[in-house]
Amino acid sequence: MALPAELAARSALSRHQFQHQRRSLSGKSSRTRQMDALSTSASAVRVGQTPISKRLSSGFAQTGFSSPSPAPNSGSKRVLAADDLFHSYTNSPIPEIRQRAAFIKQHASCPHPPHQPGGSMAPAHVNFECPDCGIPVYCSEEHWADDYEAHLEICDTLRQINEDDHDLRSGRFFPEFDYAGLQMEEALINMTNWDTFLYTRNFNAINDDRSMRQATRLLTYPITIGSILHELSPYNIKAGGRLTPEGIKSLSALRYTLHPPKTGGGMDVKGLRVEAPAVRLFILGARAESSLPRDAWVQLAHLFPQSRIHLIFIGPESMLNRDDEFPLPPRTPTNPFGAVVEDRVWPTMKISTIVDYYHTLHKAGAFYPYDPYFDCFVMFHPGLGHPASSHEWEETIPMLLETKAPIIVTGYTQADMERDIDWVNKTAAGEFDVLMEPGKNRFRSLRWDLNDMDPQDISAGNWGVWAFRGKRYETTRKAAEQ
Repeated sequence: MALPAELAARSALSRHQFQHQRRSLSGKSSRTRQMDALSTSASAVRVGQTPISKRLSSGFAQTGFSSPSPAPNSGSKRVLAADDLFHSYTNSPIPEIRQRAAFIKQHASCPHPPHQPGGSMAPAHVNFECPDCGIPVYCSEEHWADDYEAHLEICDTLRQINEDDHDLRSGRFFPEFDYAGLQMEEALINMTNWDTFLYTRNFNAINDDRSMRQATRLLTYPITIGSILHELSPYNIKAGGRLTPEGIKSLSALRYTLHPPKTGGGMDVKGLRVEAPAVRLFILGARAESSLPRDAWVQLAHLFPQSRIHLIFIGPESMLNRDDEFPLPPRTPTNPFGAVVEDRVWPTMKISTIVDYYHTLHKAGAFYPYDPYFDCFVMFHPGLGHPASSHEWEETIPMLLETKAPIIVTGYTQADMERDIDWVNKTAAGEFDVLMEPGKNRFRSLRWDLNDMDPQDISAGNWGVWAFRGKRYETTRKAAEQ
């Protein structure tokens, strides 16, 4: 991680002002904030290293509770046995989970019909924990029993979430976080599903469903991108492949760049060859994904070993919970947006993080010019259509369409994804082409997440994915008048 010494130091006053500005910019919906905070609880895991995040980032993180995140592979003491993972949140042996229970009880509302708008009872917070899933879900045992049939639809999933949370903090050794290294050129990658991908990438065998859920919770971010841009992608123009004719045009350009032909280059002077610029992947509205262990993001470099990749995390929350790791550099003439640059992640990968809105950078021409052969935008769960966050994207989307570069978007659920699509259709009607039809993501997280503001609301990271870009107009010659 190379940072100039003069960029690593900041005065206490300027840092306080900038953090205040960043908090004022983060107007995400409560649901978006909660779900992304939950995702960082898994992203704190490192293999034999200090956790990348210094604060427990589950749903109650924004209340101010602070606690070191777990580092299961760094020799921590075993707290819970494999057959002792189910505990009610309130009586959990893990202090962080007990705090989370208190947060849920303080903010979540009882879903029983009489408490809903127009019902006969005033709204009430949840206080009763279901004995089967161990999570506060109703205000009283009577309402839980009365609405038990509806609760049964999600009870098993809530119990799974409960056990996965305890497993992550159990102190066990996590072999599933020991990632595969370089890919042999002779061995092709199979991206049909998680099982075939992990096998052909030579990962350690994962024979336990819970371990698979923990592993995919982190890998879903880089592999979702890789599965779309790779030449062996399961998404194609064939029946059921979901790519549109415009999509195959755009993605073929990127795939051509990411899979360059052999040049015969070598290590000596005679072997020097001209290299293409790095492919820039702009992660907009970055939150939890920006704090993923770098070992996870390096998997993207292993998928494209012949190309250079520059990951650029952009968003007012892109350095959330990472203040102790990287002090925010000052904004200087040589670094006008205070970018944190990590240029030793991998020989062919660099990561930059900028705490600002994309439209601010676009207006300043920070990344101009754009090239569809080298640039791609990615938005993980952006909340484009959510009432609390859509205003943040109103200025950004037209600028993205101007670049004519592909824009990959994921959603937590089918409803979340469709709400984003509807919003884009309303705000940019006739100005964009769909590159990839919306649908379930083959490399979605297999681990379910819980919205602490509403325990009835469960979802999976990157559940769905679709893509679009600004419309290109073909030039035609007007027939000469006779």
